[in-house]
Amino acid sequence: MTVFIQYLVNGLSMGSVYAIIALGYTMVYGIAKMLNFAHGDVIMVGAYVSFCATSYLGLPGWASVILSCVACTVLGVLIEGLAYKPLRQAGPLAVLITAIGVSYLLQSIAQLIFKSKSQAVTISETHMVNIGSAELNLNTILTLVVGAVIMVALTLFVKYTKTGRAMQAVSEDRGAAQLMGVNVNKIIMITFAIGSALAACAGVFYLMQIPSVSPTLGSMPGIKAFAAAVIGGIGSIPGAMLGGVILGVVEKLALSVPVLAPYATAIEFALLIVILLVRPIGILGKKRREKV
Repeated sequence: MTVFIQYLVNGLSMGSVYAIIALGYTMVYGIAKMLNFAHGDVIMVGAYVSFCATSYLGLPGWASVILSCVACTVLGVLIEGLAYKPLRQAGPLAVLITAIGVSYLLQSIAQLIFKSKSQAVTISETHMVNIGSAELNLNTILTLVVGAVIMVALTLFVKYTKTGRAMQAVSEDRGAAQLMGVNVNKIIMITFAIGSALAACAGVFYLMQIPSVSPTLGSMPGIKAFAAAVIGGIGSIPGAMLGGVILGVVEKLALSVPVLAPYATAIEFALLIVILLVRPIGILGKKRREKV
């Protein structure tokens, strides 16, 4: 039972990381109606900023997190303004190809600067704490708690603030929101800024669990987080949270079984297929009426 609790908490912690990343995907899709496949590489940029802050500048872990969030927020705004804003009226295929191009651009720049070799990074020291009969990593608990706080804060922001309500209006009907005086371009820019800041936080939490950074760091977490967003219902903030937690728990429980451990990733994506077969719009997804 003690081992099960440890794997469950580890799964919830990793699920929180996936959920934070998935929130960026689902917010951008819900409001801008596009899939930002460069989102995973923003995680990588945030991880490298934290790596440089701790390794070269000697900053403490908490300062590297702040610096990472600021850098990724600026990067997200630049990507939206330079790559996606000119394609606002373009078809979805053009936007998708651009997103993939931005993804490879960020990876290539990182490879030119830091080379392709993985580098070890320590954001915070590892401390173990005893909860009942279970021995848990303090970083795991910290990730779980902060992840939960971020998700609750984001939900309250979207639901109760003026900007959040404007985001909901743009998500429901961009044209009507614009007629009501909502600055759509500004709302989309804010959405990218928030999503990129979340990606930076997720990158730091990911490094706490897997302390190694490389130019392709964000590829697999980004894909898994996208799967989590689809499982929960793409465009739904609670769905992104739920999908991330489900995927994280399934991953850690599969890794705890020696026979299933080599197939953990395959099991996660098999779960995605099964859920989509049963409920194509995701667990908490809502059917949208398309205008003809």
